[in-house]
Amino acid sequence: MRGLPIETAPNHARRRLLRAAAGAVGLAATGIGARLLARPHFSDDPFTLGVASGDPSVDGFVLWTRLAPEPLHGGGMPSVDVPVQWVVAEDEAFGRVVRSGVAIASPEWAHCLHVEVEGLAPDRWYFYRFISGGAPSPVGRTRTLPAAGADASRLRVAVASCQHFEQGYFCAYRHMLDDDLDFVMHVGDYIYEGAWGAQIRRHESAHAALTLDDYRNRHACYKRDPDLRNAHAAYPWLLTWDDHDVANDYAGLTPGDDQAPAEFARRRAAAYRAYYEHMPLRGVHRPRADGGMIMQSRLDFGVLARINLVDDRQYRSPHPCAERGVMIRDCAQRVAPAQTMVWRAVRRSGTCSRSRP
Repeated sequence: MRGLPIETAPNHARRRLLRAAAGAVGLAATGIGARLLARPHFSDDPFTLGVASGDPSVDGFVLWTRLAPEPLHGGGMPSVDVPVQWVVAEDEAFGRVVRSGVAIASPEWAHCLHVEVEGLAPDRWYFYRFISGGAPSPVGRTRTLPAAGADASRLRVAVASCQHFEQGYFCAYRHMLDDDLDFVMHVGDYIYEGAWGAQIRRHESAHAALTLDDYRNRHACYKRDPDLRNAHAAYPWLLTWDDHDVANDYAGLTPGDDQAPAEFARRRAAAYRAYYEHMPLRGVHRPRADGGMIMQSRLDFGVLARINLVDDRQYRSPHPCAERGVMIRDCAQRVAPAQTMVWRAVRRSGTCSRSRP
């Protein structure tokens, strides 16, 4: 299989066209210092990163997309708010629309959207899409949970992790499309911040992700994979992260290498923000002003199953027996009672209830 073409330089002509379109239409005030692109027009597809859904509840779910006509070069959007219509229907032809509305894609959050849909029937599948400037997104498919206490008879989940773009293709997602799943559960390393090993195809940049722009471009690089995009569109996703979503072997605010703590804190905050901007997560997960972010959550599938998603990176103790990033065979710290991976997360949030602590 041939690799995806990776653009090597920004297409300045496209940017000029898009910015010219922004200047040609009415810009209406939406608040102090805010501007709204009232009649957006795109010279290129704004939905290059596809659509996704996640964090389902008994009566709804989260819908995600990001406007990014130049996905590998910062998105290519003007620095204005852009209205985006969203539609949820019972059928793929959108003949039976059950929910719809308009959301605002803001430049502050890289023009991503997290639409929290409620008031739907439990335990059923729905179809959704976005429209902006007359441009439609791909159609996505998602579902609600069985009612609380319902005697659900079947649950099918695919688990994914550690997807290094440079070291292989994401063909497993293609096979998931034939598996009639209820969810895809991704348990970390959605991206890799750096490059090593086999390079069957290349990241959008040869250097490791360090800044917010770097992490945004890295997430966009991964979502350019068609099999990954199709799996996001086909099923709702349950998500948590691991180390490479920020940097190898980090623990809390302790880097896994010799990066200065203050510098690493800024890097982690940038990675968390980009992660939120590119995942179907609820507003409760939005990064805080201090750079932290709630990730732990719980999902009940009727009485059949309970799924707990934990955060084993943000609150964990530093890796035991480590000196300057090199693991030592053994030490007393390894068996110290205070050594932990997740307990401080539970202590801080008070509960691991489903995404709404």
